Amino acid sequence: MESLVVLGVLAIICGLIHPANGFEERFRFASYYGDHMVLQAGPGSAVIWGYGAEGATVSVSVEGKDKHTAKVLDGIWSVTLDPVKPGGPFTLTAEHLSQDGLTSLNLTDVLFGDVWLCGGQSNMEMTLSQVMNASEELAEASKFPDVRVFSAALEQSSTELRDLAKVALPWSIPSAKVLGAGNFTQFSAVCWLFGRYLYERLQYPMGLVESCWGGTPVEAWSSHRVLHRCGLVEDTIGSRFEYVDRVMGPRFNSVLWNAMIHPLLNMTIKGAIWYQGEDNTNYNLDLYNCTFPAMIDDWRLSFHQGSAGQTSAVFPFGFVQICTDNQGSPSDAFPRLRWHQTADFGFAPNPRMKDTFMAVSVDLVDPGSPWGSIHPRYKQDVAQRLILGARAVAYGEKGVSFQGPFPTKVELKGNIMIITYSQKITVTHFNKDVFEVCCSKKKTACDVSSSGWAPAPVFNVYSNIIFLTTENCPDEVSGLRYAWKDWPCDWKACPVYSADRVLPAPPFLVGPQGSGRWTILE
Repeated sequence: MESLVVLGVLAIICGLIHPANGFEERFRFASYYGDHMVLQAGPGSAVIWGYGAEGATVSVSVEGKDKHTAKVLDGIWSVTLDPVKPGGPFTLTAEHLSQDGLTSLNLTDVLFGDVWLCGGQSNMEMTLSQVMNASEELAEASKFPDVRVFSAALEQSSTELRDLAKVALPWSIPSAKVLGAGNFTQFSAVCWLFGRYLYERLQYPMGLVESCWGGTPVEAWSSHRVLHRCGLVEDTIGSRFEYVDRVMGPRFNSVLWNAMIHPLLNMTIKGAIWYQGEDNTNYNLDLYNCTFPAMIDDWRLSFHQGSAGQTSAVFPFGFVQICTDNQGSPSDAFPRLRWHQTADFGFAPNPRMKDTFMAVSVDLVDPGSPWGSIHPRYKQDVAQRLILGARAVAYGEKGVSFQGPFPTKVELKGNIMIITYSQKITVTHFNKDVFEVCCSKKKTACDVSSSGWAPAPVFNVYSNIIFLTTENCPDEVSGLRYAWKDWPCDWKACPVYSADRVLPAPPFLVGPQGSGRWTILE
């Protein structure tokens, strides 16, 4: 008898370890479906898939209506529901008819709304217990039961996985316990606040899917297609970084795309937000203007194809322009990365990165952060700035100001430089060196890292125009840059904001090396 029990246990273990030995034939949903989940509402349709016995017929319905049927092929079944208006709760039922009979599974308390994917590294990973006013934020969590959260576990793979290897947080109703589980664990504060603010605005369910890992470069989140497109064929990251933990995550090319993004491709989503880049300030920095936009393109195409066309091929993609690291640092790695986050345009959306939106965070400095100034605690401001972009780009709201001021024209008249901005501005902090001109013997001599940059102080402001003096430059003026430092200003004290002081002007570079209109007037 004991021998039979042992053999039975071994058979179960072998089935779990080796899918070919029967594990895949067990009728079940894929890993990211469950009670309390949010499925994408119309006009798109949610895709539901899972595993079953080969040749079996699976029928899926919501509240028993409009059944959708599919055959199990290669151990997989998949159906696309009809569009469902935002709301709920509903019960979703899947029935599996095979030669062994009829089996039924129910998922309860299912809502339909908008599903947003949240990715990146440790600033996205920071939890609600780590932000400013954490106690108050955690106490508010349970007031938003229609904002549901899910988190993929930290996993990596050398090959593309069909499903998540593990789930860190199954679909859950928000609570202080769920959202304050610990530092740099599930669930993301930025993701939660973004979803909560969207819910407060739109008043229908939000589903938030976190898939992020601290200390990771964009290469780990990108498919080999992206890396080849940007000239990265060899995987050189792994040889340089072997130690992996929660703080210093995996660096191998594509390992997180394979394990934590590719398995989600069948999911229908509304859009994505992204908070990453710090790790690329010291790795492939000057390729980020290729790798990041190419990753967005690839995610869009892959989700569109994976969801049978239900996820938009140009779904909205929001991102956070990284904040700061070391006050007084002479390195220009952070400003270069910020510039490359915009594909070297300085703003988003732009001709290379359409249907994107950007939250500038350069003024949210936090030297008192217990987790280092590279991890600022002002995540509410980050989320609020992302929301403005989402309202304008993802939801098409008219009249929403979501971009900070950006130059439309730069003129040089003698030793006076005139900057015309895209909107009315507020200038309250006249930092003497936040504007710099390229000062050299030749008009094209400066690059972003050279030492030929001289301060150009502000001496007058009018409406949407700033006047600078170039008296500090005895040679030719051939370029202009703004906030081109790791830490260019104090908390919410950068020189240039929108007229209502809500949005900071992003860093920029104009002239022979940068974007924008550059006019030299004699």
